Amino acid sequence: MSLRLWDVYFLVVAVAVAAAIVMVDGFSFERRAGAIAAIATMAALHLLVGRPLVRRDAVNTTALLVCLAHLLLFGIAIACVPLATWLMFAVLPIFFMMVTLRRAIVLVVAANVIPVLLELRADPGGIGIDLVIAAISTAAGVCIGVWITQMIEQSNERADLIAELEASRAEQERLSHTAGVAAERNRLAGEIHDTLAQGFTSIITLVQAADPELKDERLALAVRTARENLAESRALIAALSPAALASASLPEAVRRQAARFSEESSVSSTVRVTGEPRHLPTPVEVVLLRAVQEALTNVRRHAGAGEVAVLLAYAPSSVRLVVQDDGCGFSVPESSGFGLSGMKKRAAQVGGTVAIRSSGGTTIEVEIPS
Repeated sequence: MSLRLWDVYFLVVAVAVAAAIVMVDGFSFERRAGAIAAIATMAALHLLVGRPLVRRDAVNTTALLVCLAHLLLFGIAIACVPLATWLMFAVLPIFFMMVTLRRAIVLVVAANVIPVLLELRADPGGIGIDLVIAAISTAAGVCIGVWITQMIEQSNERADLIAELEASRAEQERLSHTAGVAAERNRLAGEIHDTLAQGFTSIITLVQAADPELKDERLALAVRTARENLAESRALIAALSPAALASASLPEAVRRQAARFSEESSVSSTVRVTGEPRHLPTPVEVVLLRAVQEALTNVRRHAGAGEVAVLLAYAPSSVRLVVQDDGCGFSVPESSGFGLSGMKKRAAQVGGTVAIRSSGGTTIEVEIPS
């Protein structure tokens, strides 16, 4: 039940009981006025103080005091006109909405004891039936209250779950977009490198082979034009490649990524480079750097690790990247996330492979011929 519907329900019960008090016979004007005043005060207390507390889900001392005030006003209304007992339908749910379940049950018992005590003072002989009614009312009130509490908890859990799903979906869309943009940039850089850059290089080589001295002015102009366009194509490749590789070597870029990861996640990381570092084709360096970024992102988001080790190993015919953490691991057959699948696709584009092992931590190994 939404808070607005609950407000309507509370006011309907209060107005109905007040109307019944006005119409019933056998009570003086003063007693009727006292009961109606108590009911009006309860309504005002709920709208002005109780409702904001319920909206904020503030289960605190103030909420308990509001419930005690409702209980006191409820007792005053019954003392003036016993017909006000019907207010219990509006009062009991308030307890479960504003205080803990244990306190609410105590307040429900107290609310049902009040009419019995007032009836005992007025007519001691009829206490038996009042006790039976009070017991039934207490049991029903507790059951309804527990149900209300469970519904509120389920509603809150459902709202939290929806919020988490929406946040997860937004994050996945952002990552997919970022990965898609990066993949397209890498593809374009590779295309430019494999076509335009190599084409201009071939033109320069062929022309110089035909006229090494470039005595023919037209051939010299062709070579200058080809060299200018080769420089432009290399600039495009650099612009489309990761910025981390534009101003640093691959080992330096990997160290920077690990250091940034440690700063952002407070997880210790070490980087080790073996073999003789050498310049690799741009597409290969891009794949290895993206693999480091993706692996460290997965560790930060999912692994719960305390330490990460990164190895960049140069061999005569290949280069190998290993990222290992001591986190919780995961089920490798179920690892079909966009990041890992994208890592495998990028590695395959340059003839490489990706191996994933997850047992007492996770190890991601990327090996590319070079």
